Amino acid sequence: MRLLPILSLAAVLLAGCQRDAAPAAATQEAAGTPPPTPAEVVVDRHSFSEPDKVKTTDLALDLVVDFEARELVGSATLQLDWLDDSATQLVLDTRELSIEQVEGAGVEGVFVPLTFELADADPVLGSKLSINTPSRPERVRISYRTSPQASGLQWLEPSMTEGKQQPFMFSQSQQIHARSWVPLQDTPRIRFTYSATVKAPADTMVLMSADNKPDAARTGEYSFKMPQPIPSYLLAIAAGDLVFKPISERAGVWAEPAMVERATSEFGDTETMIQTAEKLYGPYRWERYDILVLPPSFPYGGMENPRLTFATPTVIVGDKSLVALIAHELAHSWSGNLVTFATSEDGWLNEGFTSYVENRIVEALFGKERSEMEYVIERNDLKTEFASLDPKLTVLATRPGDLPDPDSYSSSATAYTKGAWFLQFLEQRVGRDTFDAFLRDYFDHFAFQGITTTQFVDYLKTNLVDKHPEKLAMAEVEAWVYEPGVPDFAPKVESRRFAVVDAGRTAWLGSGELPSPQVTGEWTTQEWVYFIERMPESLSAEQIAQLDEAYAFTGTANGEVAMRWYPLVVRSGQTATAEPEIAAFLERIGRRKLILPIYSALVRSAEGKAFAQRVFDQARPGYHPITTGSVERILADARPAE
Repeated sequence: MRLLPILSLAAVLLAGCQRDAAPAAATQEAAGTPPPTPAEVVVDRHSFSEPDKVKTTDLALDLVVDFEARELVGSATLQLDWLDDSATQLVLDTRELSIEQVEGAGVEGVFVPLTFELADADPVLGSKLSINTPSRPERVRISYRTSPQASGLQWLEPSMTEGKQQPFMFSQSQQIHARSWVPLQDTPRIRFTYSATVKAPADTMVLMSADNKPDAARTGEYSFKMPQPIPSYLLAIAAGDLVFKPISERAGVWAEPAMVERATSEFGDTETMIQTAEKLYGPYRWERYDILVLPPSFPYGGMENPRLTFATPTVIVGDKSLVALIAHELAHSWSGNLVTFATSEDGWLNEGFTSYVENRIVEALFGKERSEMEYVIERNDLKTEFASLDPKLTVLATRPGDLPDPDSYSSSATAYTKGAWFLQFLEQRVGRDTFDAFLRDYFDHFAFQGITTTQFVDYLKTNLVDKHPEKLAMAEVEAWVYEPGVPDFAPKVESRRFAVVDAGRTAWLGSGELPSPQVTGEWTTQEWVYFIERMPESLSAEQIAQLDEAYAFTGTANGEVAMRWYPLVVRSGQTATAEPEIAAFLERIGRRKLILPIYSALVRSAEGKAFAQRVFDQARPGYHPITTGSVERILADARPAE
């Protein structure tokens, strides 16, 4: 998943060449989890469920999409594997669900009522659902309905969509929002297969993170199967005016009719990306890789739902300069979806590995210069974030035996960028060919399993460090994983093209003469981003006006540029010159990465905070609940300077 750098993973909790199916053995092997090392007890503190006693192996959903009530209504049937002979209770996670009936499969499969208790809601975890199961049934069925305010669902009026004709609904289950639309064991400690029958209005197409059929007709009733076991955060559903356009035999784009052509053109390299990743890390095991382009209110850049990546339209800018997002979500097909973190405290195992693989795909497709620019931008962001961050948030993981801070594990810069930086360090120490082989074996060894940092470090020691003691030491590995900050021996990356950008910016700041159009005419999004974000904290009114006249930053359709330009305008005291365009951007876009920096800059002054509140009041109906919560926290925590 691509998201905005945040203070902790806890903040996210409040707030993604083989064409055959995965082999049966691989599909079935890990509806469970590999055993932890003897000294390690794995606890997911963000779930009430007790998967050491009983675990879900399959989920069957029967749902109705009610746009008018903004609800999903139906049932979830859980296939159970009872692991503890003394267990007589099934504990599930829920959030704002109305539980109407619970039944267990009795003699000859006949369902009989079971008693249950729904606890008061915890503000983070939701409500614990305790089901009394003295007979330890193999299947339990829960009939329920979701809340119109479900944190994992967004319901859009037709006016909030691209086509303006039909309503739209989509889910966002990561990290712990699946429990807001399905009662289940909402923890990555277990994996399960699933099936679903979904009814919706006849003119609505329904899709899930499952076997969507490219030629599916709009019938009002849809059936899905996901034969590969997945963790709960990869459950996904969407419904709206959606059409399909293929990219290759196994890849294509779902989008609203007005968007599908542009999206398919922008993402035209997807099949090549899949083949590139396969050459590096082994076969793609999920059969199809399709992309669903969501309305701009989607709170993230992308979400790696297996078989159906959810993607923001804000990366469709016409020149493929932002398609690293697709490389990132595709990379999750190996790191995250195939090999998954056991708990959120091991989040870097998903995002650090994925960010590294993403960069390898970008390098293979677009060249080393492009990948170097991406690395420089990300690491500059990390340095900025780490400068004001509590050092304990800059560790990838806590040492075995240490008790992590219950409120904070690491920043997203740590999980994504430091994690990828660590893997690049390993690659450079042992050589790319050796590290590629190691990573491929790692993905095979832990396929369809959830693992901890300790398990990875043990595997790394046995399969890389011990085999190359002259090149790599465990003390260096432990410094990366368990110590704050970035080690002094981290590999450095420089960009030749950014050196040209630096020279142009420095010359302009000194003389007022902008770089030659012959130079800037060849710049990509990455160079414009670097040009703006390395500016001084503020500029004069004349400098802002000169830049805007030359480059038309105000009103740009490129969100990566806008998210950097508008805060610079605000910090320079020139908000009034761009208020209409800032308001329009904040009202149209719900992607957190793009809008939160602007809100954060605005609330630093009393006038800016008042403007931000007015814009937010106007934009709120189109924001996802996760985005709404993030903006509300910025406004509530703001202390404008006098």
